[in-house]
Amino acid sequence: MARKPARAHDDRDVFGQTRIQPRRARTEMEFDEATILGALFGQFDANLVQIENRLGVFISARGNRAQIEGPEESVARARDVLKTMHQRLMNGQELDPGAVESIIMMSAEPTLEGIVSGDTGAPSVMIRTRKKTIVPRSATQIEYMKALASRDVIFALGPAGTGKTYVAVAQAVSQLITGSVQRLILSRPAVEAGERLGFLPGDMKDKVDPYLRPLYDALYDCMPPEQVERRLASGEIEIAPIAFMRGRTLAESFIILDEAQNTTPAQMKMFLTRFGQNSRMVICGDPNQVDIPGGPQMSGLNDAVARLEGIEGIAVTRFTSADVVRHPIVGRIVDAYEGQHG
Repeated sequence: MARKPARAHDDRDVFGQTRIQPRRARTEMEFDEATILGALFGQFDANLVQIENRLGVFISARGNRAQIEGPEESVARARDVLKTMHQRLMNGQELDPGAVESIIMMSAEPTLEGIVSGDTGAPSVMIRTRKKTIVPRSATQIEYMKALASRDVIFALGPAGTGKTYVAVAQAVSQLITGSVQRLILSRPAVEAGERLGFLPGDMKDKVDPYLRPLYDALYDCMPPEQVERRLASGEIEIAPIAFMRGRTLAESFIILDEAQNTTPAQMKMFLTRFGQNSRMVICGDPNQVDIPGGPQMSGLNDAVARLEGIEGIAVTRFTSADVVRHPIVGRIVDAYEGQHG
């Protein structure tokens, strides 16, 4: 049974004045590949409902056709969203609620379809790994992925859920697989939120691993587990706290520092000066979530960005809550906390 559109609102405001109504439009789309319609529309049309709720349109799906009704601009965006979702499935990429939300967010970008699929003459932006192909989920991720492919040192600043670390790990895995680099080194401070390693049971590895779990998770999401284990054992992939970087020169490597806001200026200087020939370095962190004593004024991330932004070969990408690619409520939570602590 077809879903009914929501009842139209009164066209007068609280003062009795007539509202200016946007121009209405209707368009119909037809999809030839019946095998992907279930994934395209979602279970019980969940993907279509998501588009309706976010863009204020009504979508009626029958067979391999979808009819979109609503304000003219919203209908055009919904059509672009469905086209991009369809192209994503045709490319063999997954389509979960997070991906749908990201495509909706990016639908305001005039080059959305070309950026994702490469069909309109714009260069496609994507990262291929053994397990999946990662495409940008926000306009800022497009800028970030381009920087990852072209700059030597990249600072990625912003709240959790914006894909800073995940995309960096995906790019690192891609370059390791193709032989562009010989090693992948993932690091982060091992002390945060007032907790020190000495309070945890076990040897050094047991103490460090909980802090590095997000890096392991991203790694296993991009490579088969047996390859991760083999490359960890051979030293091609190294995961270690930042203290283990002292005294080394990291050549032919893709180096990622996560949670960089919890480094001191001295630690950050030490880490940055490990940079060697034919390497790439990515520093990820949220300047608003500094857990070390002294707060943001003592953060090595903030200090480094202030000193190095604008230097040739160095890129700084700033994410905001609008770039959160988890559930939409995460972005609203980030806004609420940032507003509170203003």
